[in-house]
Amino acid sequence: MTFLVVCQPDKKEPDVSGDPVFQTTPYALQYPSYFPPMPIPSDNPMTVEGVKLGRFLFYEERLSGNNTQSCASCHAPQFAFSDHGNQFSVGIDGLSGNRNSMALQNLGWEQRFFWDGRALSLEEQILQPVENTIEMHDTWPNVVGKLQADQAYVDLFYDAFGSTTIDKYKAAKAIAQFLRTMISSNSRFDQFMQGQITLTDEEQLGILLTQQEGGNPALGLGGQWGGDCFHCHPHGGGLFTDGIMRNNGLDSVFTDPGLGGVTGQPQDMGVFKVPSLRNVALSAPYMHDGRFATLQEVIEHYNSGGHPSPTISPFMKFTQGGLQLTPEKKAQLLAFLNTLTDMDYVNNPEYQDPGTP
Repeated sequence: MTFLVVCQPDKKEPDVSGDPVFQTTPYALQYPSYFPPMPIPSDNPMTVEGVKLGRFLFYEERLSGNNTQSCASCHAPQFAFSDHGNQFSVGIDGLSGNRNSMALQNLGWEQRFFWDGRALSLEEQILQPVENTIEMHDTWPNVVGKLQADQAYVDLFYDAFGSTTIDKYKAAKAIAQFLRTMISSNSRFDQFMQGQITLTDEEQLGILLTQQEGGNPALGLGGQWGGDCFHCHPHGGGLFTDGIMRNNGLDSVFTDPGLGGVTGQPQDMGVFKVPSLRNVALSAPYMHDGRFATLQEVIEHYNSGGHPSPTISPFMKFTQGGLQLTPEKKAQLLAFLNTLTDMDYVNNPEYQDPGTP
């Protein structure tokens, strides 16, 4: 069963001259029934024309200062739209950032963007990399000039927005529409949830571990010798992230303040966005700074308990002693994480480079 989210077409009063009336085509999003409804901004409805334009812009290298890098340069399809294997991405001037390139999927349900959560909408997030001096290092007026000089883009913007005048806000809206179509929902886990396949015993035990509390049951505190994952990466809703900003115990002293660098608040220091576990096997390295090269290292971080600090999440309650998972249980967790790989998503032709407009 799927939800169909249908956006109504833009409607305008008929032109008394008899000329064709501008109208867009509604775009229908499809996703499993266990996903929540995707919230769509009222000022940026999903349209076939907007998504088409956004796809071209996502792969458009003229969004960078020297016309060599696009959004896709650091978000490659085959790696769940991450910069696989690179701890930090390199911008057009050969400079590296200090945060790992996040995987892109199911962004229509997210409420904060960037590792430090500084953008509160996709449209706001999209505006920033173009003018970031480490990344694409251009200006929006310059980018708009390049697009405006290309008749193909003038036509695409007209089809999407009813105007031949291009601006950065329309560009951001179009890319946001395209990104909202990028829904990962056909992993082996999803097929299992829909009764299409049976997972192995090891994989199912891994699922159970993620839903169990950590700690020793003998202490009477609800411990189940589990992985304690479900607090931040819940299965319900199919997104595998609670969308909240948390300190997951990476450091006791913060070289990167995370959300604290945005708000200036002591309680936000070392706090970062909780990423989705979907396609996690394809998007190494891990954490905001790419410090872990493998999923085994990630599992061991949580198993060890992490490092205490004043802002650490209360769900990281095993900084003393760790989870004490056996090697067998670690292998079960890894088997579960691999069930979240969705090759249909990364190979979906509708998300690939469309070529020259």
